Amino acid sequence: MFSTMNSPQKAYANVAINVGVEAASPHRLILMLYEGALLSLSMAEQCMKDGRVADRGVAISKAISIIGEGLRASLNTEAGGELAARLDAIYDYMVVRLVEANTSGKVEFVQEVAQLLRQLQSAWAEIASDPAVVSPNKAAA
Repeated sequence: MFSTMNSPQKAYANVAINVGVEAASPHRLILMLYEGALLSLSMAEQCMKDGRVADRGVAISKAISIIGEGLRASLNTEAGGELAARLDAIYDYMVVRLVEANTSGKVEFVQEVAQLLRQLQSAWAEIASDPAVVSPNKAAA
């Protein structure tokens, strides 16, 4: 019933994550999704190297969920136009590739998706340095 009571560290971590998400800007939330997906892929890669098939599946499934239900779902195809459509296709490719990685056990597929995510994360982080993009109202003032 109170499983978090058995692990105070886990409960604290969950609260810290929830507070961080609630306080984050939309831009920061996307960066957090990239970070979470990359962390899951790193875990999946380590599980693959260690031969832990079940744990690999859990880590890959988490990355798929973050990409599909987080990053992909956050796209605004009306406002984003061609860029949003291309990102949607990239996210779809990543999900397919991760399913292939899980079924085949090929670590290079996980590494490929991680590299794509790092490139997108880097580009998204660069946006933060342009105040006109992150906060258009402030730039106009």
